[in-house]
Amino acid sequence: MLHLLYILAFTILAFIAVGNLIRNLIMFSFDRDRSYPARYSSMANQGNYPYVGSRKGLTPHPELLDSSGNLIKEPLLVMRSINVDDARQQLDALYESSPGQKRESQEEG
Repeated sequence: MLHLLYILAFTILAFIAVGNLIRNLIMFSFDRDRSYPARYSSMANQGNYPYVGSRKGLTPHPELLDSSGNLIKEPLLVMRSINVDDARQQLDALYESSPGQKRESQEEG
């Protein structure tokens, strides 16, 4: 009888969770279409960020700008694929060059 009570309780909780998930997704989709007015406060212009309150619309993140303030249009992260042996050799080289490794090898000798 207790097992049936647990199953019933968790089934109700699952339905509530899925209902909240669907409701949040719908609310986020409506919220995305809404435009918010720009806030002009004294806090916005006190720092070293003059573009916060001066421009209307979206401002890019500072990491997406180069030193002159233009948008970077190249990929920010380029990964090259290496095989397992090369990765193992690089990790072994890092491990052997670490300061803790030198002390351990001196104690063994």
